[in-house]
Amino acid sequence: MDFAFTEQQQMIRQEVRHLARKFGAEYWREKDRTGEYPEEFFQAFAQQGWLGIALPAEYGGGGLGIVEACILLEEITASGAGTTGAAPIHFSIFTPMPLVRHGTAEQKQKYLPLIAQGKLRLAFSITEPDAGTDTTRITTRAERRGDHYVINGKKIWCSNAQEADKVLILARTTPYDQVSKKTKGMSLFFADVDRRSITIQEIDKLGRHAVDSNQLFIEDLRVSADDLIGVEGEGFYHLLDGLNPERIVVAAEALGIGRWAIEKAVHYAKERVVFGRPIGQNQGIQFPLADSLAKLETTALMVYKAAWLYDRG
Repeated sequence: MDFAFTEQQQMIRQEVRHLARKFGAEYWREKDRTGEYPEEFFQAFAQQGWLGIALPAEYGGGGLGIVEACILLEEITASGAGTTGAAPIHFSIFTPMPLVRHGTAEQKQKYLPLIAQGKLRLAFSITEPDAGTDTTRITTRAERRGDHYVINGKKIWCSNAQEADKVLILARTTPYDQVSKKTKGMSLFFADVDRRSITIQEIDKLGRHAVDSNQLFIEDLRVSADDLIGVEGEGFYHLLDGLNPERIVVAAEALGIGRWAIEKAVHYAKERVVFGRPIGQNQGIQFPLADSLAKLETTALMVYKAAWLYDRG
């Protein structure tokens, strides 16, 4: 198997690097200080078509895969933007994946072009105050009433909800104690962020202030049956088509942060002079930096192998 980057992938890396590095440290420092959404950054990537990199070409996307999405997000974080820069782009890549895999033709035609253009912003809401990694224990309930569902419950750690137009919500359509298998009976909805039925309470956190994290209080949220993704009761399995690639792209984002940190450390080692010479001339500095770089390269190989294998099913 050949894991070398193609000419197209190398070009993507160069172009994204050039665009991302137009937004320097002062830009990100100010966004983190004020908590202001990085709108200019988001629009720059939307205008150049990067938001739809992994969406099908017939719906206005780039028609590429998770390898290319990893390259995109790695270069964003490696520019110094960190997860503050990656997150707004990230939500346009992994959140629509259940829709791409399990949505109807009508749903895809209605939503995917808008996502690719940056005209439809997304949030992702699975976790609950009493159901973290054990997703099967969620209690948010969706009840079918004619041609729509009514959702009630609480969600936590829903990022980007303050900016989003749509939120991907997992809810139980069959109670936990009535299913034959605990992963059954959950359904996935592509719901409007309707402030009349969703109270969004931002969570104060340390870092990444410009991208919000929230608790949602959902009361009688009406969702059209046309916005059910896939099959009722099979939402957990549909959800995995978003979560699995997300884990890979998050790893790529971490690679970029590691690259940025090593770049800064090397620069400091060259510039910092002690006893008449740069500290980078000391083996006690050189060896840890070289070791960190080697480990980063090994990790990068693992991440991109995972992305390559995912793209090939």
